[in-house]
Amino acid sequence: MKLKLDLHDIYSNGRKLEQALIDVMQDAQDKRAKVVEIIPGKGSGQLKKYVLRFLEKNYKNVYHRIEKDDKNWGRIFVHFRWK
Repeated sequence: MKLKLDLHDIYSNGRKLEQALIDVMQDAQDKRAKVVEIIPGKGSGQLKKYVLRFLEKNYKNVYHRIEKDDKNWGRIFVHFRWK
């Protein structure tokens, strides 16, 4: 199962952004998803950095690895390994 979160519509609202990240990570845990695709967009890279810091700070022990798409640097893949 693959979940997808597009941040284009909520990038300027900090509370909605954080809540959307929390919701998608919780949904991934509940459904035992293999991958979550987060799309911060290309832009200046500030939103991507925010997402990476958020995941590192709050979910380091939940996900297996983070992959930054080398073909489209506006996407982040969060991979899970469930027991």
